[in-house]
Amino acid sequence: MRSFTFSVSYWVLSVTYAGAAAFAALTPSQTATGWIIRRYVRHMVQAMQIFAGIHIEARGREHLPAGAFIVASKHQSWGDGFATYDQFDDLAFVTGDHLERFPLMGTILRKLGAIVVNNCGGHDARQALAARAADAHARGRRILIYPEGNLAKVGEKFRYRSGVWHMYRDFDMPVVPLASNLGLFWPQEAYRKTPGRATLEFLPPIPTGLDKAEFLARLEAAVEDRTAELIAEATGRPATPAVLVMTPDEIARAKTTAANP
Repeated sequence: MRSFTFSVSYWVLSVTYAGAAAFAALTPSQTATGWIIRRYVRHMVQAMQIFAGIHIEARGREHLPAGAFIVASKHQSWGDGFATYDQFDDLAFVTGDHLERFPLMGTILRKLGAIVVNNCGGHDARQALAARAADAHARGRRILIYPEGNLAKVGEKFRYRSGVWHMYRDFDMPVVPLASNLGLFWPQEAYRKTPGRATLEFLPPIPTGLDKAEFLARLEAAVEDRTAELIAEATGRPATPAVLVMTPDEIARAKTTAANP
């Protein structure tokens, strides 16, 4: 019953606020659209608590630097974006172009200054990421990115992509790793929700100046190790390392390489 009630509230809130935000997006200013989306996110987090019984606890805010920085987050749940966005007054975020398939979303994302990139990756996606992130950086905005580029199941991880490193290098911005166990309570895009206390934890920022290999290794270790610990804390089971899985594209490339050594 909780899952059904939350699902109804999710769609009522989404349709209502999407309509309001699309109307506001027609105005010259970003202020109205931003205000509406912040209210939408706040109400969605409240609905998670009231209807689904999922309470969000944010830890480690003392680690957040002053000024602009990048948040590089674990991504196990469709609720991650709501829970994280709710922690900031203004946040630019990197998202795949799949969101533009939803009616009105393209207009809203552009007005919000979201950094929309091609889900398929490649050179064009990297160029788009660089250009749109540069605009957000020029305005001193904090940027949220999911470096795996995929929703992972609890206990699994994807290869960390290099886009976050390019932003880190190009803009000389610290990166704050963000661990989360929200996937235990709202796994990926699942309909069924499990009541409980989900934790987001901001970790000490990674200082600027590291090379690509060292940066990505340090980021992955911080996010994955602490995520495993948060999962263990919530379940009462020992922490275990996440299992690396491959995307369909990576599997296809591996097969091609094996067939044509």
